[in-house]
Amino acid sequence: MIEISKVSKKFGEDLVVKELSHHFKAGQVHGIIGNNGSGKTVLFKCICGFLKPSTGFIKVGGKRVGKDIDFPESIGIIIESPGFLPYGTGFQNLQILAKLRNKIKKQRIIDTIERVGLDPKLKKPVTKYSLGMRQRLGIAQAIMENPDLLILDEPFNGLDKHGVAEIRKLLLELKAEGKTILLASHNSEDIDILCDTVCEMDGGIFKEIRT
Repeated sequence: MIEISKVSKKFGEDLVVKELSHHFKAGQVHGIIGNNGSGKTVLFKCICGFLKPSTGFIKVGGKRVGKDIDFPESIGIIIESPGFLPYGTGFQNLQILAKLRNKIKKQRIIDTIERVGLDPKLKKPVTKYSLGMRQRLGIAQAIMENPDLLILDEPFNGLDKHGVAEIRKLLLELKAEGKTILLASHNSEDIDILCDTVCEMDGGIFKEIRT
């Protein structure tokens, strides 16, 4: 599903990802752990096509990102804080995003909002959402077009204990549907419950790989 071949990424003289090679199998949840600054988010951005590797290449579904395709063709993403139009409702925000590719209808948006535990009829603007509600909406945005690949960087941020349990259940359901998920989390319990493989990243390399 994802082939990373000798990928490095430099910012000026700072080498953030170093000659990284790995293959992530389809249909599994792959955990990426490591301290802040270890290179996790930069690697995710390279996989998504947001950053171009300084050396090496990344293939998703057999296609080279930045050469064969600008971005992976079937991907849902949460990297850093989800950004929404502050004075639109959750439904309005997702409806606007859905129109960019025009792949899904209104009912799919409604069903997805409900699936992440929000009310699609809620008239409250996103600016008045709690952090946990914004995170749920970000997850809805990532999954609403039924992508094959999910890149989730700290998807449990802002969620209370009940919310964490609900989103863990959702991710396991998505795995059962055949999705490939790359997950970064600082919570070892999330990793233990959800992940088939775990890569520990440190100093821009995979220090340890557990299967």
